[in-house]
Order: sequence, then C-alpha cells, then structure tokens
Amino acid sequence: MLKGKKILLCITGSIAAYKSVFFVRLLVKAGAEVKVIMTDSAKDFVTPLTFSTLSKNKVLTNLFDEETWANHVMLGRWADAMIIAPASCNTMAKMANGICDNLLLAIYLSSKTPVIIAPAMDEDMWHHPSTQKNIEVLKKSGNIFLAVNKGELASGLNGEGRMAEPEEMIKFLETFFEKKNTLAGIKALVTAGPTQESLDPVRYISNHSSGKMGIAIAEELFSRGADVQLVLGPSEIKFDRNIKIKKVITAEEMYNACMKDFKQFDIIIMAAAVADYSPKTKYTQKIKKNSQEFSIDLIKTKDILSEAGKIKSSKQILVGFALETNDEKDNAIKKLTQKNADLIVLNSMNDKGSGFATDTNKVTIFDKNKKEYKFPLKPKKEVAVEIVNTIIKYRNA
Repeated sequence: MLKGKKILLCITGSIAAYKSVFFVRLLVKAGAEVKVIMTDSAKDFVTPLTFSTLSKNKVLTNLFDEETWANHVMLGRWADAMIIAPASCNTMAKMANGICDNLLLAIYLSSKTPVIIAPAMDEDMWHHPSTQKNIEVLKKSGNIFLAVNKGELASGLNGEGRMAEPEEMIKFLETFFEKKNTLAGIKALVTAGPTQESLDPVRYISNHSSGKMGIAIAEELFSRGADVQLVLGPSEIKFDRNIKIKKVITAEEMYNACMKDFKQFDIIIMAAAVADYSPKTKYTQKIKKNSQEFSIDLIKTKDILSEAGKIKSSKQILVGFALETNDEKDNAIKKLTQKNADLIVLNSMNDKGSGFATDTNKVTIFDKNKKEYKFPLKPKKEVAVEIVNTIIKYRNA
C-alpha cells in the first residue's frame, strides 16, 4: 500500500526523534519515497546524516539556504502525505498560530497535501490547556492527529505523551491511503448552507445554518477519492479549493443547480437547510416602516429532496437530513419514506451541541432497510466521517 507513495517526514526537537529513524527505515522498506525535513533543535537529538543515509535523499534543514528556499512550496505539493513525527509542543503552537520561522513551518503553511501530526511531549505539557487548545485549532484546520501512547516518558514519569511507535505509524499510513481510494471514480453531489429568499433589496428570509456539516461531508468524500460537486448557499466557511463548487443564494437556484446533470451523480447528499417558503411578492424598493403591522404572503419553495427522490435511479444513493425539535425519530423515518431517500440523517435541536452554527453534532442515521446507526456528540468533521462510512456500508450491502 505504501509502494511508490511520496512521504515528507518532518522532525522537530524531541527525544522521540530516535523513533523516526526506525520509521524512515520501515517506510523505505515498504517502497515509499521519503524526504526528510529537520528543525535546528531536531539535530540535537539525531544527525541529518542518519536520515539522509536511510532515506537516500538529502535532508533539508535551513529555510534561508539558496538551494532550499524555493523548495518549500514545491515540497508541499510533491508529497502524498506530510507527517510531523515527532511534533513538539513548540512546533504545534507555531503551526496553530501561523508562525513561519523555519523551513518546516514554511512547508506546512504552503502545503496542499494531507498533514498528519504525531505529538511527543511530557504528560503535563500534553494536558496543558494551551496545548489542547492548539490541538483543537489544528484539528479544525483539517490536520490529522495520531494518538499519543501512555508509558515511560523522558522525564522519568509514567503517563500520556509518548509518540506513536513506528509500526503504528506505518499501519496508520497504510489505512489512510487505502481509505483515500475508497470512492475513486465515484461522483458525488452535496448541498450545504442556508438559502436566502429576498423580500426587498435589503431584507430576506433565511435560517441559522452555517454550512459546516455539508462542507465537512464534501471534504470527507473528496479525501476518499470522490469527484465532488458542492452546491453551497451563502456561507463564510473555508474549505478545500479542489472541490468543485456552485454558489447559490435562493432555493430556486439550489434546485436548478442540483437538477442539472443530476443523473451523472452516484451519491447525492442533501445537507443544506433550504428555505421551505419564499415571499410571494419580491419588492423592488425597500419596505418602509409605515404601519404597526405588516403581513407577508409566503409560497412553498420546490422540495429538492422530494424531487430528487422521484427521479433517482436504483443505482443512485440519495441521503437527506432531518433537523427536528419534537417526535424526532418518527418525523425522520416519515421523511425517509415520503422523499424516497436511501438514508436520512437525524439531528435534534434538543441535543446540546447539535444543530446550526456549532462545531459539533450528534446524529442518528436511518436507512430504508430499517437499520439505525447512533453516534455520540462529535466534531462535525468526525461526524462527516461516520456519515460517509455509513453510506459506503449501505452502498456495499
């Protein structure tokens, strides 16, 4: 699985750097091409000569060498994966805050490749609130973390903070690349965000959706090799630029974008919070506050999920979302049946940490084979992983 893969290994100042020597040896033995970046402090623990000998490539250390300065962008694009092992507390703090004072950080900040972080530090540093805050920032930016091990530490204490073992990192990379090709050749359509239904030039009807959940799903599909088309309502969320995007504002625009070339998609995930109603009259001038009361006549918008359910083929998988406030399970299953969806993702406004504009979500997924999958409260990026895993399981059943 690692044969021919290009791995950029970045080593920071930690006693755990000795493990990276064995890691490089295992990578090369597995057929990977390895290039090594070292910080100045990393050289205090292991020499660049050791890594250059094992990797059969020159080790790069200095940001300002004429030979390496132009390489920081290239290296971030060359690699199939960038893994920082060991990742010190200091380096993670700089990464989380966008500091760029060495070659490793220059590569990280310009990299377009997946970044995997293997932390190594003493237990007290690991559990310090500042470290945990930096880790959360890095996770939200899409970085992948390897779990630390518990055991004897360099300080002589016993606890959490040991870097993952070389064999564990190899296994992780094998699984990572296997997963990355899971949906190769699959075309996926994802909707995300709210819609805005104009009332007059300055006002509109909308909801509190941020688009975070749908965007996380689109990114997860893309990370597994799918060709993703994202139809996105008004949202400020940043995401992988390689995902195809169609920006829309109204429910009508979202409907048209979804129906165009609908038949070409293998997986359709309707995660957007589309407005159910739109003002019957769209005023061309700002409505003045001339009376104590003002009424708005509303008309139904097109039900995109329902229309998709009517035209989808047996080979297409249609996934809907149900955000409920009461009778959650009954309403979700009813929607699953009425809309002719294959799966429905339920989340409740009654669950703390779920719903709109949060970084977390708690979902239950129902499929039309009457299977139920419950998941605890998790960051939305992790929820996206569970949703895609469930879709793949259903698809392969």
